[in-house]
Amino acid sequence: MKPLSRLHPIPALIFSSRWLQLPLYLGLIVAQGVYVLLFLKELWHLVTHTASFGELEIMLIVLGLIDVVMISNLLVMVIVGGYETFVSRLGLEGHPDQPEWLSHVNASVLKVKLAMAIIGISSIHLLRTFIEASNLGAPGARFTSEGVMWQTLIHVVFILSAIGIAYVDRLTQQSMVAARTATNNGGH
Repeated sequence: MKPLSRLHPIPALIFSSRWLQLPLYLGLIVAQGVYVLLFLKELWHLVTHTASFGELEIMLIVLGLIDVVMISNLLVMVIVGGYETFVSRLGLEGHPDQPEWLSHVNASVLKVKLAMAIIGISSIHLLRTFIEASNLGAPGARFTSEGVMWQTLIHVVFILSAIGIAYVDRLTQQSMVAARTATNNGGH
């Protein structure tokens, strides 16, 4: 193992600045705690009012619970993956609870996973909107037809963005493999 060399002051300061992200990740952990409380509140509401709810109300509450879980999963990916990628190693190698995806996470993989999670969350919101769309035009309706259209367009943009991110990631990986192959073959 190569001994660590001491950095000059400016590079050391720049490299150490990654620790400024630590409060951000800690704040996201607090936000996840808030989502746990929201989940428990909605679950309690579902359990205590089940007898008075119809199928539609139960379905909407369950979709809301799924939405909270998906957002919580997104937070875990950002907290764990972002910290591991941009701040410091967590040292989980060999730990029985290490998430499978963490062993090969980097900024590129994290972007694709986040894009897919955002599409999943958007899908749940859009499904809830479509379920409630039967009330369009009625007094007290939560959505307008224009709002449904915009939500659908935004969802399509999320999908196209994820496809673009995945495509650029694939091109980048192919370029890196080609460069490594050229280097290993002596540049020929």
